[in-house]
Amino acid sequence: MERGRGRMLPLLAIHAASEFYRLERKPPVTAALLAANTLIYLRPRFLHSVLPSIDQVWFNPHLILRNRDLKRFFLSAFYHLGDSHLVYNMISLLWKGIQLETSMGSAEFASMVAALLTMSQGITLILAKSLLLFFDYEKAYYSQYAVGFSGVLFAMKVVLNSQSEDYTYVHGLVVPARYSAWAELILIQMFVPGVSFLGHLGGILAGILYLRLKGGYSGSDPLTVLFKGLAGALSWPVRLIRNFFGSQQRRISGRGTVGRNSADTGRTPSDVWRCQECTFDNSGWLSVCEMCGTNRSGNGNGFSSRQSLHHSRDLSLEEVRRRRIDRFGR
Repeated sequence: MERGRGRMLPLLAIHAASEFYRLERKPPVTAALLAANTLIYLRPRFLHSVLPSIDQVWFNPHLILRNRDLKRFFLSAFYHLGDSHLVYNMISLLWKGIQLETSMGSAEFASMVAALLTMSQGITLILAKSLLLFFDYEKAYYSQYAVGFSGVLFAMKVVLNSQSEDYTYVHGLVVPARYSAWAELILIQMFVPGVSFLGHLGGILAGILYLRLKGGYSGSDPLTVLFKGLAGALSWPVRLIRNFFGSQQRRISGRGTVGRNSADTGRTPSDVWRCQECTFDNSGWLSVCEMCGTNRSGNGNGFSSRQSLHHSRDLSLEEVRRRRIDRFGR
């Protein structure tokens, strides 16, 4: 890691920790995206051999089309130029990601991010090539170098505010929330030098296209199904261990209650059966009542059902209590 690099990251860490702490359900995809962008920016030594340098991943339409360079096409979104560039984008991702992921679910959110990344980069590429062919704009757009997650963030902003009727602040201006991405595009282009206009515009158009495609498609998209399957496969060992230890904690001997509804015991009806003779609630693992010895079917200890019923009715409540103390010590 370069000297002086990452000085603003403690602020990002504190902000992210406070946001995640207050959430009852932590959004894992948003957390993974934050971690991925931050690790790529910091480039710790153990990742040097894995991560390409920023010179190898700049988003450049000319190089991508000439060399069919998918590495530049996809990885350029996860690289940032400086602390302020990273922190600004990650705070924006944190705010948008929490809202979207908690409302739509992690699998669908991951599917949406993958789709928005692909579409925003693809639309930017098409726009740059079109401007070259029809208007001979080569230096300004076709040969431009850019990195950053901003295109995806603009697309997420469109999706997040698509149904909103509220107003929001965009750099001090009050605008309708559904048009806030367009306002931010213009204001950033006016006051922030060196930003990628086509990258941001491609993100907005990707968000609009995603909403159109999503509105015309019923059911889960294939990417969502894939991410759900992967999540299920990854969580299978955890569920197996949990079920194993949970089954070990079941009380096979059982300890029931007398005269109470099975709902009061905190167990499901399949876990408890009530003796027909003494109304004692027994564990579902037992076939003989622990209180009076009656079989679960109604017969016990050689008595017929009628004999057992008569025998049970002859017992006083005090006698039942005494027998319980003798049997269980309580």
